[in-house]
Amino acid sequence: MTGEKGNKLARVIPEESLSEKLASEPQLDKTSQKRIGDQLRAMYDELMQQPVPDRFKELLEKLDRSSAERSK
Repeated sequence: MTGEKGNKLARVIPEESLSEKLASEPQLDKTSQKRIGDQLRAMYDELMQQPVPDRFKELLEKLDRSSAERSK
């Protein structure tokens, strides 16, 4: 590989060729699926460890009170 990653020109794909490629379902190999799954899991696990901001808690409480008042 060369160090010129950003200097490649876009290829023009004929429209009829494009529709054939889009007609089939895209698939990823099992290794790629696992890697993406692991990365997403790690990202969301980290997110779930963070505390809920007070502002969000206040908004949720308001929504709960509003829903309770409407259901009476």
